[in-house]
Amino acid sequence: MFHLRKTLQSIGRTTRALSTIATLQAVKRPFTAKAGAILLAAGGVILYAQKNKVYAFDYMIDTSKWMSKPITALSILEQTKDSSMRSKMELLIMRIQGEVCHKLEDLDERGKFHVDKWSRKEGGGGITCVLTDGDVFEKAGVNVSVVHGTLSQASATQMKSRGLDIKSSQPKFFACGVSSVIHPKNPNVPTLHFNYRYFEVSDTDGKKHWWFGGGTDLTPYILDEEDCSHFHRSLEKACRQHDPEYYSRYKKWCDDYFFIKHRGESRGVGGIFFDDLNKPSADSAYAFVESCADTVIPCYSPIVEKHKFDSYSYEDRQWQLLRRGRYVEFNLVYDRGTKFGLQTPGSRIESILMSLPTFAKWEYCHAPLSNSKEAKLMDVLKNPKEWI
Repeated sequence: MFHLRKTLQSIGRTTRALSTIATLQAVKRPFTAKAGAILLAAGGVILYAQKNKVYAFDYMIDTSKWMSKPITALSILEQTKDSSMRSKMELLIMRIQGEVCHKLEDLDERGKFHVDKWSRKEGGGGITCVLTDGDVFEKAGVNVSVVHGTLSQASATQMKSRGLDIKSSQPKFFACGVSSVIHPKNPNVPTLHFNYRYFEVSDTDGKKHWWFGGGTDLTPYILDEEDCSHFHRSLEKACRQHDPEYYSRYKKWCDDYFFIKHRGESRGVGGIFFDDLNKPSADSAYAFVESCADTVIPCYSPIVEKHKFDSYSYEDRQWQLLRRGRYVEFNLVYDRGTKFGLQTPGSRIESILMSLPTFAKWEYCHAPLSNSKEAKLMDVLKNPKEWI
């Protein structure tokens, strides 16, 4: 970012100069419009001077905080950002990826994200950002994907089982989303997961099915009830802006979804989770998703700041690794997103399995000591509670 001082000469009978200082990300292209007007296109803004007045118009997309160029050509996104839900969602996930990555780098102070942009021969591609072995985060991944093509029969069958009225066994599809899992080093800092996505399926009769899905959830290793309450209050506030029933409905869905059936326990303390959201309208559903995605940083970063320098014991670390083992079990056995990715032709396995921690542990017949902090956490995981 740099500062540009541009003197706009007065036009007409006056000879007084106009000066303006603009903070710009990049100068796109200076150009002249017509007699009596000067325009400067820069950083997403047009500065237009005529008859001693300066006007500013927002005409371009601000990409200054994105981690990479988008999957779809920027010129297309600029042209369709107000008319296409595909473009609106891609712009949202690019923004969220950049904001979250930059915030995590600030929290870690040393760690930096490796950015890997990839393409899929069947259609589309993605941007995988991974930070490893930082001072605060052992592994953090923030991915975006924008893919299209033919849906696998297994994925189509799975969607039909959820009640979606899809007639074709292998319909055409479009999907885009942002997904992140953040595994900290310190056991006092919880793991965070969030995912927000948009899906379209074009059926054989020409009908287009569309929906949104996603959620944000927290997986602590050492229970801090104040953290859990802050996390859930933040999500409730985002939900309340759109529907007073959303939080309770999607909190229950999250508790049910992230339950590890073969263990009889939850993966974490929940949050919100929803899928197949296609009402009351596409714009309303998008606005809700945007609010939830914008809540990721404020619901999590204060918890990281609070605990990232806390002391912990060898036993705390071993307990963290055991709980990460449960995280791996859920993702590989139950998670819809993992299953969809593995079933999609041309999927990028490295990005799909980015959610798995660098280190995890399994111990035969492990049980926490009675009245220990580990037992306190297990009680909540076996009996999900209300946090607000």
